Amino acid sequence: MEGEAPHCAEVSRLVGEPLAGTAPHVKRWLCVEHPGAWTSTAAQDHDPEIVALAERAADAGWRLTFLRRPGRRGAAGPRRVYFADSGAGRMLAARVDSVRDLELRVEQGEPVAEPVLLVCAHGARDRCCVEDGRPLAAELAEGGIDVWECSHLGGHRYAATALLLPSGYVYGRLDRRTALAAFRAAEGGKVEVENCRGRSIWQAAGQIAELAVREAAGVRVIGALTVDVTGPLAARVTCVDDGAVWEVRLRKDTLAARPPSCGTEPEPATPLVVDAVERVERGG
Repeated sequence: MEGEAPHCAEVSRLVGEPLAGTAPHVKRWLCVEHPGAWTSTAAQDHDPEIVALAERAADAGWRLTFLRRPGRRGAAGPRRVYFADSGAGRMLAARVDSVRDLELRVEQGEPVAEPVLLVCAHGARDRCCVEDGRPLAAELAEGGIDVWECSHLGGHRYAATALLLPSGYVYGRLDRRTALAAFRAAEGGKVEVENCRGRSIWQAAGQIAELAVREAAGVRVIGALTVDVTGPLAARVTCVDDGAVWEVRLRKDTLAARPPSCGTEPEPATPLVVDAVERVERGG
């Protein structure tokens, strides 16, 4: 439309805002099938049982995320639920007739062996999510990928953005090729670093450091690295298999102002970026 402000995702690309370190910091995901239109937040949902579930999930240490199949299918029957512990790399799946049946202090369901891809399509939060995310989810579903549309992941200016469970790796600026590459890597127990925003179990500095070492050392196996954030601009990354250690130093960069969301005023961007990656111990 003439005179319409550019989408926040478009501006983010134009100013070169980096993806690494932008994943939400979440260790445990509670993903609940909730077809239909979503309100901006769970607390505003029209279903009082969903509002109560959001409160219970927060108290029990779970990040509540809504799911629906592309095209908003599956409105009738039991709801699909995933309990994903990204730190442990495991996930359980269950079906419940009512979210009141969920006991959040005891994980329930059957183990899920294959990865699941969640593409943010939450239009009530930002137009980029629905305009970029929904078509991507539909295209992937047509290709036979186990994909869901999901509610707000954070970082709509990186749309199309997606989450891989159970590992907790978050991706941004996805298209069909890069989304498939991330999913296929996860099927093989590996991490695709292209377009990766970071693993949600780490804070921002840890996400950046892990991805930097994966790039430098060619490490791709999920769970192969542990991260210890040693300061606001430093982290130590250790290889689980051989004990090799890398020190990663970060610095603050300065970019042109960009809107954090569509319809908001531009704000200065000062992302963390890698300053140096050094292997300090060779390990066993």
